[in-house]
Amino acid sequence: MRGDELEPVRVLISDDHPHFREGLKALLLSAPELEVVGEAADGEEAVRLAARLQPDVALMDLYMPGIGGI
Repeated sequence: MRGDELEPVRVLISDDHPHFREGLKALLLSAPELEVVGEAADGEEAVRLAARLQPDVALMDLYMPGIGGI
């Protein structure tokens, strides 16, 4: 990588609706400055993935089974 290029923003998507996750992922993948590093279907999985993947940003549904996005 050249010195003047920025690293992409690493994003974790968390939502219990698979179609919403797929649509959001497709939208984010169209932006070259973003990288989707993981997807979670519930809050517990989101916490585990966030600890392991260390994303820059976590997009979470507010109302999910287990742990919500708040």
